Amino acid sequence: MNVMTSPVAAPVLKDTGLEILLSDGEAHYFNYYWLRDNCPSSFNSATRERSFDIFHLDTAPKAKAAEVTGDVLEITWESENHVSRFPLAWLEAYKTPQRRPDPADLAREAWYGDHYPNVPRFSQPALKADPELRAKWIEAMLVKGFVILTDMPDSDEGLTETAEMIGRVRPTFFGDYFDVKTHINPTNTAYTASALELHTDTPAEEHAPGVQFLHCRANTVEGGYSLYADGVAVANDFRARDPEGFKLLAETKVPFFCEHDTYDMRSRQTIIELDQHGEVSGLTISQHMLDISDLDQELLDRWYPAFCRFGKMLQEEKYMMTFMMKAGECMVFDNHRIVHGRAAYTAESGDRYLRGTYTDRAEMRSTYRALVSEGRFK
Repeated sequence: MNVMTSPVAAPVLKDTGLEILLSDGEAHYFNYYWLRDNCPSSFNSATRERSFDIFHLDTAPKAKAAEVTGDVLEITWESENHVSRFPLAWLEAYKTPQRRPDPADLAREAWYGDHYPNVPRFSQPALKADPELRAKWIEAMLVKGFVILTDMPDSDEGLTETAEMIGRVRPTFFGDYFDVKTHINPTNTAYTASALELHTDTPAEEHAPGVQFLHCRANTVEGGYSLYADGVAVANDFRARDPEGFKLLAETKVPFFCEHDTYDMRSRQTIIELDQHGEVSGLTISQHMLDISDLDQELLDRWYPAFCRFGKMLQEEKYMMTFMMKAGECMVFDNHRIVHGRAAYTAESGDRYLRGTYTDRAEMRSTYRALVSEGRFK
């Protein structure tokens, strides 16, 4: 913990900024535009937004005088009747370029095919009643990417209220919700009794939804086992096993599509998604929605074999988690990280009905931050 003491030297004024000694005994430079724009008085405590508009300054901001009083830097500005007061402890946080600490930026923990007994489980009514438990649920989503909720109400409203504990329901071109059952005229492989290969949903959207909810309302059919794998685990191992193939799949954008009578959705995505740290954050993969490639054919000489090597890894027993969903459960998972599918089933053998919807990952992280941190204005 830093104990703030007043600098032993006065701030040094320069043409475009000032230098000030901070707790490490070093002189740190701060730009005048940045200082004026981020004056504590520039923010409205009610709206929690910046109320000062730097565009309205007639001239570039420049300090007329600056001094340290106690543990506060006071700046008198040259061309306006204004004094800014910055706590030295606040300046400490910005003395080196770095992202603001983010409680939602948690390290992901990879899991494998034997993970089912250890999947985090939460009771839906308990989540509704307890904000601290909701924070633990979202933390499990950020770290593991896959959670099972139990005791779900057998109603459409139950799914809505569950999704809204994380964020707003996120529509896709399939609508606000989707019903996974056998359809007479299916518009998607999921709406048949056929096997469904491992995939992420709606890859043809420019920004596919990030969190998927699959509420099992009934499941008495023969077959239809659910298949899940952690794309982070597979891609991390693929990076070690095949560095060149990993690079191709992480850097090459390929076309996806989803077309029917009333929509023609198209996007370009990389198969492997990396975060701001260069770590694997997810996948975009779907055999039935991969468009006819328009990439250079000689590039495809290298890309397709890498794609097939990776696809075969996804199906290795080491990574595949297989189980039967039960009525009253809701699978909640990161649609950019967790690939999912199912085995074929006999439609006439019973009833199988899943109702699904989505929210966004950014909203999930936002909700988590609000639950666990004080923020800048509280």
